[in-house]
Amino acid sequence: MRFRRRTLSIPFVLFLLVFVVAPLAVVLLYAFTNGQGQPTAENFFAFFQSTRTIATLVYSLWIAFVTTLMCLLLAYPTAYVLARGGYRKGGVLLLLAVLPMWINFTLRITAVKELLDALEGNLAYYPFLNTIIGQVYDFLPFMILPIYNVLLSLDQRVLEAGRDLGADPGKLFWQVILPMSRPGIVSGITMVFLPAMTNYVVLDMLYNSTYIMGSLIGSYFNAYDWHNGSMISAILLLIIAFFSWLEKKAGGEISESSAARGGSLL
Repeated sequence: MRFRRRTLSIPFVLFLLVFVVAPLAVVLLYAFTNGQGQPTAENFFAFFQSTRTIATLVYSLWIAFVTTLMCLLLAYPTAYVLARGGYRKGGVLLLLAVLPMWINFTLRITAVKELLDALEGNLAYYPFLNTIIGQVYDFLPFMILPIYNVLLSLDQRVLEAGRDLGADPGKLFWQVILPMSRPGIVSGITMVFLPAMTNYVVLDMLYNSTYIMGSLIGSYFNAYDWHNGSMISAILLLIIAFFSWLEKKAGGEISESSAARGGSLL
């Protein structure tokens, strides 16, 4: 049986080696070498010494933060109503919420562009606002789904115990439901924040000429500067790994404390 398991894992291992490990090795090789193929850390220091790259990183983080915040403010009430509203056809309503994900990305953003153009007259007047609207429209389902799943799976015995102990709906939400739904919030934030940093297609289609990390990497590769482009990609991978580590750590702490919160805070 052990031999069969190893045999069945060979295609998966080969896939990882060819499509994950090998491309990552190429990126790291270009990132830490110069045009002559010599090892160097100059590309790394150049990233932090350039005002252009730092400004792009800050702008990308700001767009990702605002997008994530707006998605959270819209997604949590939506997921709460769908999961806790007692609708017999809650699954159908959830399907309507995520239905735009089934449509081609370019078509969706084009529809948003035409709508904003009709409302504003000229998309160039509000580039940042239009970017946030496009990003939120694109990523909102990724925030709704994990929060909805967590709210739907809450232990009803804890909620009933809270009501029996005299907790009013407001206290029950703030001290029990919200803390217990934090794993879904953390997962949704990760699924929205990281892609929002690099989704430069939305900016291009909505006439926002400001660079974010994705467009900056593309500009280096288009100029055949593989080394600086690869270094920015490697730094972005470090940022993603850092946020993934924070999500894992936060998720572990939340799982350990959520049950205790449900009883002790009441």
